Amino acid sequence: MRVAFVGKGGSGKTTMSALFTRYIAARGAPVVAIDADINQHLGMVLGVEQTPTPMGAHLAEIKEYLRGDNPRISSAEAMVKTTPPGRGSRLLKISEATDPIHQRFSVTTPEGPGLMVTGPFDEDDLGVACYHSKTGAVEMYLNHLVDGPGEYVVVDMTAGAESFASGMFTRFDMTFLVAEPTRQGVGVYRQYRDYSAEFDVPIAVVGNKVQGPEDVEFLKGHVGDDLLVWFEHSRAVRALEQGRPFGLDDLEPANSAALAVLLSHLDAQQKDWEKFGRQAVEFHLRNAAAWANRAVGEDLSAQVDPAFAFGPPKPQAQPVPPPSASTDTKPPVHASVAP
Repeated sequence: MRVAFVGKGGSGKTTMSALFTRYIAARGAPVVAIDADINQHLGMVLGVEQTPTPMGAHLAEIKEYLRGDNPRISSAEAMVKTTPPGRGSRLLKISEATDPIHQRFSVTTPEGPGLMVTGPFDEDDLGVACYHSKTGAVEMYLNHLVDGPGEYVVVDMTAGAESFASGMFTRFDMTFLVAEPTRQGVGVYRQYRDYSAEFDVPIAVVGNKVQGPEDVEFLKGHVGDDLLVWFEHSRAVRALEQGRPFGLDDLEPANSAALAVLLSHLDAQQKDWEKFGRQAVEFHLRNAAAWANRAVGEDLSAQVDPAFAFGPPKPQAQPVPPPSASTDTKPPVHASVAP
């Protein structure tokens, strides 16, 4: 299952992403956390000292690997962030993370989860590039990932509604919008709700920094039934954010219970590979028509492989063996007719 944490800058989505990643790992499930925010803080909150190699700085290398021998993609240069996989493309698995992408761009955090990052702006980007060129690496990763049951990807997204600049907001099984009980906090919720409504993107609001019943009532008044759960103001989380020793056992009981609600809600979602593939193609065609055909100099609609099925391969039906000759030597039984 893939989950995105979104929200206003400063809402606490990075902290929520880290706590949720740790909570999943503590239950023994494989999980990869991805920092797709322009402010790269997820690794610090997860206790990582060695920063992973940033994916956003190695787009050409990632494209070359993922395209494999897909005949519909003429070159790595012709591959854009929305290019969907097809027959011949290389797919990624969390359970078999021995591929060059995971090996090169992931590090293991102290508590077990993998961490991948888009990377921050560097001097060459300033004034000439947008951050979408960085997050495009995450979109390509998600498009080519086949995550199985009981496997998780947690993505700390850019602040605000930046993910709507491409189709990445449709790449998740669930989106948790972290909102403080303020007018600014719920403003981003309205943007997400309105933009994603026509694409059947499931969204739940996670209240954060709640200090009393009046804060809960404020959130309920603005987001209604979309409020799934809320986190109380936490001394333990403050210690985590200040770099002091922290463990999940330090969390207040109500906040530990809130993490359980998040995981239960995520696990209750139905994996819909058909919708995932349909929307991947839809947004690729949109991007191709809007800018990518012109930028690449090709008709990128030809990259869509109509015979490719997203998701794990379906089990092949076993042929039914022909009936064998009977070795029964008993004479056949005939119905008798009364005289």
